[in-house]
Amino acid sequence: MEFSWIVEKEEPQQVKYFLKEQGISRGLLAKIKFQGGKIEVNESVENVLFKLSLGDRVKVTIPDELEHETLLVDDKPLEILFEDEHYLVVNKPAGVASIPSQYHPNGTMANRVKAYYKAQGYKNQVIHVVTRLDRDTTGLMLFAKHGFAHAMLDQELRQKKVVKIYQALVGGHVESLSEHGKIDQPIGRDLSSILKRTIVETGQQAETEYWLLKRQADQALVNIQLHTGRTHQIRVHFESIGCSLLGDEMYGGNMDQGIERQALHCCQLNFVHPFSKEYMELRSPLADDMKKIAARL
Repeated sequence: MEFSWIVEKEEPQQVKYFLKEQGISRGLLAKIKFQGGKIEVNESVENVLFKLSLGDRVKVTIPDELEHETLLVDDKPLEILFEDEHYLVVNKPAGVASIPSQYHPNGTMANRVKAYYKAQGYKNQVIHVVTRLDRDTTGLMLFAKHGFAHAMLDQELRQKKVVKIYQALVGGHVESLSEHGKIDQPIGRDLSSILKRTIVETGQQAETEYWLLKRQADQALVNIQLHTGRTHQIRVHFESIGCSLLGDEMYGGNMDQGIERQALHCCQLNFVHPFSKEYMELRSPLADDMKKIAARL
């Protein structure tokens, strides 16, 4: 895969510093050097110490990424919402993990994406998960199709320029919900469980913003944006205000509403495409189980 730029600075600059400004890391430079890539300046092969001048054309050839043979393939279908040469966005169903674990090496979204890449004959076969979701959360998942694309979006993630919007169905004391509010409570491990998290003074700072969409009796539909990324953050925060997610048995959710998983869906993903510079706003409608309950509100 090739990428090229025109030098716009007047002062001389070494190739390695110029490429760092374009988002190419030291690790990726090493891969280019030792795994079959190359750097060209005005169509001549150069090394990273070469000094650039105004108007120089820099082209980088990044070697293809061979598959991780230990990652199994799963031929179950993918619902693809967006794809180009750099990124793939899919709609994740409930009950499917994002990535394999020691005891569940197959059946995840990463396994499905690998099968898709192989079927398409893509040259880059490494699976780069940019945004992941809990097993029982549905909605948008973003994959990068090569390492440089992953690194570029990682920069946006660190700068909080990638916005994920969730929708949740909550129950309990929904009369206490404002039209718009924030929950700012630290989250840490619940010592009574390996998996569970709880509000704890010594935990990590966590902030959740929400907007009330619908409310009726003891149920409500809310839009949610996370400003931090703690484990189970949405579930813990809404339990802390007496409004646990429907179907969320671990965090006290109502289990008799026809949904047997936490009623949580990633419905929107916004980011600036690092290569086209286009503003991306991708959306996914509620999963059927949540849609049925939301229609009653």
